[in-house]
Amino acid sequence: MMSLRLRLSLTLGAAFALIWALAAAWMLSDLRNQMMFSLDQRLVASARMVAGLLEQLPALPSKGEGTHFSAEQLNIPGGMACQVSSLRGEILARSHSDPQQALEAEKMGFHDQIIDGAPWRSFTLARGDVRITTADRQIEREALNMSILLAASVPVGVALLGCLCLLWLGIGQGLAPLNRMRDALMRRSADSLEPLQIHPLPSELQPLLETQNQLFQRIGKTIERERRLTGDAAHELRSPLTAIKTHLQVARMTDGAARDQSLARAEEGADRLHRTLEQLLLLARVEGSLSFDDGVQCSAEQVAKLAIQDAASGDRQRIRFQLPARFSDAPLQMPAVLSIAALRNLLDNALRHTPSDRAVELSLETNGNRVHFLVRDHGPGIAEDDLQHLTQRFWRNGQSTGCGLGLAIVQAIVQRCGCTLHFDSRPDGLRVELTMPLQPA
Repeated sequence: MMSLRLRLSLTLGAAFALIWALAAAWMLSDLRNQMMFSLDQRLVASARMVAGLLEQLPALPSKGEGTHFSAEQLNIPGGMACQVSSLRGEILARSHSDPQQALEAEKMGFHDQIIDGAPWRSFTLARGDVRITTADRQIEREALNMSILLAASVPVGVALLGCLCLLWLGIGQGLAPLNRMRDALMRRSADSLEPLQIHPLPSELQPLLETQNQLFQRIGKTIERERRLTGDAAHELRSPLTAIKTHLQVARMTDGAARDQSLARAEEGADRLHRTLEQLLLLARVEGSLSFDDGVQCSAEQVAKLAIQDAASGDRQRIRFQLPARFSDAPLQMPAVLSIAALRNLLDNALRHTPSDRAVELSLETNGNRVHFLVRDHGPGIAEDDLQHLTQRFWRNGQSTGCGLGLAIVQAIVQRCGCTLHFDSRPDGLRVELTMPLQPA
């Protein structure tokens, strides 16, 4: 795989070189045009200078085919030809012997012509009865232009190479904090969950560092939660297993009513063990990343009725359900399995602490896009100091006969699905308010 530094260098370097190439092409094209314009202006200036010198010389013969002036006499720059001709085309004077062919002087101004098989650039100026034509070879003009362009291109190329080198060094310096973070991660042991401490760090990489540390924190909490769950489960499962084993041993050694009683208690222990295992599995699923979305949508009334059916175990008379006259039938915005499980655990807890001759009350209330489930029991209540421990795993007060996982599961569902849970302990019983979100209309 190509490194990030090389990829950035190639991408930015290519864009940088393209921009420089376009700018250099524009500059060199403008320089060429300016150079050609300057050479043309030299032809114009030379023609005008010759015209001024001719006015100071004696009169030229009418037919001057053999008349020659040197370039020094006419102050003609080297490599440039000059020709003086009459209006009828007769050559009166010339400052060159090369080319042998006469220069074309019929057209005024600038003109490109082929003389002796070579291209020339000429300028013709009419002054009185004569025409003055100056010219120079195109190959010399191109050679001069190429030398100037080459002289201008070399600094541009050197500057471009220098900029690319600085770009490579600058990208490497800019990626140095990322390399420090990489080295810090490579030096860590596989089971280390300590947060990364890297200073200084650019503001662009600060969210990455914070996210990485949050990931370490979540992993640490997950591992600690699993360790605690494993330890608590081992302790909680040991008691019913020991009780079942003891009762079975007693039943093996006895007969009659004693044996039946031991088998019944062993069956009760097996049921308790079964409930504990089911609660542990549900808690692990809720706290994990498994999905509960099965496509089933239930309204709050349906959730309440299903939870009552599961919690009452055939004795629905112990739960008094109060539904307001006007109530929203919008489905809950959470998996039906979790909503039913949360409300069922609250009802189970209320039934466990309510005398058999009293009923548990369940009422519903809608407030905006949220529904409130209010569960009220008629038990002895909970001490104010113990309310904070109600949702802890395997926590039980002296009067509880459950496994201590029901309210912990409710708390896990609340945290996962954006619900709220509130406990209110009074002398005549505990009131629990569970709020769930409704789907928008």
